Amino acid sequence: MAEIKESSRPGFAAVVFSTFSTVFIAELGDKTQLATLLLSAQSGSPWLVFLGAALALICSSLVGVLLGQWLARTLPPERLETMAGLLMVALGLWLGAQAIQTLMLDTTGA
Repeated sequence: MAEIKESSRPGFAAVVFSTFSTVFIAELGDKTQLATLLLSAQSGSPWLVFLGAALALICSSLVGVLLGQWLARTLPPERLETMAGLLMVALGLWLGAQAIQTLMLDTTGA
């Protein structure tokens, strides 16, 4: 259906660098990193925790890659970009509402 022309695709290094930097920055300080920190401290086996966390990230990334590949073949690129943008805005609003709710509870002393 919606095929991307070979000439419009970014090069190998650009794809690897943008993917690495995006995932690396997105994962810094999130719940997963905090969970692995605590698991490493509890277990006393940091390399096993690293191996388990790395395998989990690889598997969850594989799901995203396969789903993205399927969506790219199914939907036109413009619709896919619009849907991704709306999803990001919705997630931002949802997380913002949760933060406001938490702040309101903290200030009321509940």
